[in-house]
Amino acid sequence: MAREISILGAGLVGSLLAVILRKKGHQVKIYERRPDMRKVSGYAGRSINLAVSVRAWKALELAGIKEDIEPIAIPMYGRSLHMPDGSSAYQQYGKNNEAIYSVSRGELNRKLMDVAEKHGVEILFDHRCTGVNLATNELSFEVLGTAKKENADLLFGADGAFSALRMSYGFSDRVNTSQNYLEHGYKELTIPASAAGGFLIEKEALHIWPRHNYMLIALPNMDGSFTCTLFFPFEGAPSFQSLQTREDISHFLQSSFPDAYALSPTMVDDFINNPTASLITTRVFPWHFGDKNALIGDAAHAIVPFYGQGMNSGFEDCTVLLDLIEQYGEDWSRILQEYETKRKPNGDAVGELALMNFIEMRDKVADPVFLERKKIEKELGKLFPKEFISVYEMVSFSHTPYDTVMKCIAAQDELLGKVMSAGHFDELIASDAFKNQLSTWIKNYHASVQQLDFGTTTN
Repeated sequence: MAREISILGAGLVGSLLAVILRKKGHQVKIYERRPDMRKVSGYAGRSINLAVSVRAWKALELAGIKEDIEPIAIPMYGRSLHMPDGSSAYQQYGKNNEAIYSVSRGELNRKLMDVAEKHGVEILFDHRCTGVNLATNELSFEVLGTAKKENADLLFGADGAFSALRMSYGFSDRVNTSQNYLEHGYKELTIPASAAGGFLIEKEALHIWPRHNYMLIALPNMDGSFTCTLFFPFEGAPSFQSLQTREDISHFLQSSFPDAYALSPTMVDDFINNPTASLITTRVFPWHFGDKNALIGDAAHAIVPFYGQGMNSGFEDCTVLLDLIEQYGEDWSRILQEYETKRKPNGDAVGELALMNFIEMRDKVADPVFLERKKIEKELGKLFPKEFISVYEMVSFSHTPYDTVMKCIAAQDELLGKVMSAGHFDELIASDAFKNQLSTWIKNYHASVQQLDFGTTTN
């Protein structure tokens, strides 16, 4: 029997979830606190371009809209590192030419809303939810200054890190919630297209300017420009707080990122005029209330953006939910309980992975020892493709559960430590004795992790 399903939030996950549920025959209505971004002139949501990887592509394919998104996605096959001395280095992401894909958050969101409405989803804008009665699913809204009540049959909270449904959970008995902010925030800057509309730096790469306590990244856009994001401390020296004058800002940007500064005539103005945003990780348990309501995406597990997995993990929530609907039909108590059981550990794990990758991107990517480790990881993956997949490849190029990835980290650290301690890999690999030793190490590594749930690791 079809349910009447309400969703809080017409963002990326809410819109995709609406399409999936509508295609299963349910009536779906979305309440969105913002005005319709497709109709607001000059609307720009949050910055930080999206990095679409296989988890998101799978969900988009299941929803039948992968082909709608592919034309606006730019492949990025690796990291292009820009050093303080003006030199650069390149790190390929995968061993088989895999890529993650840069997509404009706003453009993807608009397309998802279009597809949702095309499939019969009703989206009500300017509806800011102020609270939810969990037992009755009565929703309280503020609509352009006027209070309003609605009732939901089945409710999903897809309304982001500051979810109204999540907040209502927090007021309930025996619900654990937490939110942790980084001491860093972020600000959007821009490298424009060339006069001819081309790309001023390598198009098919994610660009990083690692500077230890802060960094700049840049992702390509379809119009030839790059959306840049400065991740920077709120306080200290240097920090958002310490840079107060135009001269100080200009000097900092020019001295820290000279090549990017030279390509961006608006960089100082962007820094001054664009808002500074915070970075938050949230956790909550439980994720659902009976067969009445549940959290999904950032509402359940908001994470920092340093693994490019926020949207990917939220879309994977939708994939798992769809699998459970197909498995259990209309038994929503069981669907939501198993959804929580499957996804809660993975929501926690991807949050930890994202925090760990911030340190990697900011501090380690320019370190020679780290670069050597990455090179060895690629070689091990080629020599032992069935036994060894790097952590990064498991996260970005497979459907291995995030929780499983976390459990592999210690074993990979031990393995790579042995290999690197043995000497120069390029020289040693020519030795039969080292190859035999390496095979033993790989066999032991594989045995230590093979009991874990790797899910399906195909692309």
